[in-house]
Amino acid sequence: MRLLKIVPDNTNIAFVSLRSWAFGLTLLLSIAAIGVTFARGLNLGVDFVGGIMIEEKFTTAPDAEKVRVLIEKLGVGTASTLAIDDGTSMSIRLPRPESSDPAATTRVVDKVQSALSQAFPGATLSKQDAVSGKVSGELLWKGGLAVALAILGIGLFAIFRFEWQFGVSTVVAIVHDLLMTLGFFAITRFEVDLTIVAAVLTIIGYSINDKIVIDDRIRENMRRYRKMEMPGIIDLSVNETLPRTVMTSLTILLALIAMLIFGGHVLRGFTAAMILGIIVGTYSSIYVSSSLLITLGLRADPKAEDEKKPAGRDGRMSYKDVP
Repeated sequence: MRLLKIVPDNTNIAFVSLRSWAFGLTLLLSIAAIGVTFARGLNLGVDFVGGIMIEEKFTTAPDAEKVRVLIEKLGVGTASTLAIDDGTSMSIRLPRPESSDPAATTRVVDKVQSALSQAFPGATLSKQDAVSGKVSGELLWKGGLAVALAILGIGLFAIFRFEWQFGVSTVVAIVHDLLMTLGFFAITRFEVDLTIVAAVLTIIGYSINDKIVIDDRIRENMRRYRKMEMPGIIDLSVNETLPRTVMTSLTILLALIAMLIFGGHVLRGFTAAMILGIIVGTYSSIYVSSSLLITLGLRADPKAEDEKKPAGRDGRMSYKDVP
């Protein structure tokens, strides 16, 4: 039985020839992501801002403004409402009770639930969370620190494992992936909580795995074809690893799409972030991280005079000379 091959053998795609367009698109998307994140902000969950989060399930989609006004009349503070799923569920965020007594949170939730049940018959409580201000501040700090240390550690690993150009290009690509994720959450208004931090760290892990595979092949081909120009070496390396990259990305995407469809609202933000991260990470591995090595001045060392490979008229091997 013949094996399924999504990418044919011996592909010869000139990825490097598109690097100017890729760099321009990457810069444009990064600036847009930064702009939309600052303009709209992130929908931070209770994990990071503290307070009470109630998820209510209604029989029919209610008016979010009507729900907000109803809750604020209860004297529990300023409410923030956000319709989720098909509109029949709603996320309600309330400030922390002045009392630190855990029973105070229970009283607020019961009060809100009672009012909603009377105004909207059939309304049921799906989930509730409560986090203090001190705990939420620590979680925000530690979540950001975890992401920063992950990026720094990956960059240092690439520098010591390969050369400094690999470390810089890897960090640039990962920061690009991170900015795309932030921009996505700023636009979609998915709630950003500790689950999303886990998704971001997972995206970084996937991205670095793909980039290290390509970087390792680039370094191997730099030793094998020392008279070849760097654009040819990078194109050759990316094409050689392309079947693995595409197959890995597709298999992971199939699992994530199933989670997105059948996983429910609780996993929707996490799954959406992962899907975006796989797509963006694959793009940055091929077009950003690899091609950036040329801009950073990476060169293969010239080989000895007894080079076994035939050289062109200018003494350098071209990509087309590689069998």
